Amino acid sequence: MRSLVLPIFLVAAALDSVHAAETPMPVPGDCAMFREGGAGYILTAPTYYVRGTITEVYTRRHPMALCPNLGKPAMRYTRADWKRMADAYPCVTDPAQVKDVDAIRIRMRADQWETPWTLSHGQNGWLFRGHYLDVELKEGAVLDIDGTLLERCEKAD
Repeated sequence: MRSLVLPIFLVAAALDSVHAAETPMPVPGDCAMFREGGAGYILTAPTYYVRGTITEVYTRRHPMALCPNLGKPAMRYTRADWKRMADAYPCVTDPAQVKDVDAIRIRMRADQWETPWTLSHGQNGWLFRGHYLDVELKEGAVLDIDGTLLERCEKAD
């Protein structure tokens, strides 16, 4: 398996004609992957992922507001905290950048995944204990993800 490591989408409002020509829009049937982890240069943390098949590509109006400040480090976030952060994405830290955008969304059928099961295995994040946020990962589960968070991948044989 070789990942192309290219973002599938950018927020539609940020796309200009040059970028649109370089990064073609995916279509249902394409392979997509969400990854977490892999931090570090010498000793790298494990990379966890969910890969699947795109079932739908659509645009939704999204209020790009200030990112939530949960007042605690990410390692202490609960599933509800991660869900809140995901629902706010994309968001900004500068009040001058608050605006409505057309965000490209992907519905993806989960085909394969690996998630940490304890904090000693990996960071508590969007992928944890067999879940993507609050959705249990099982074959055929449909995930709705912002397109900027995904990478293109090749279909598994």
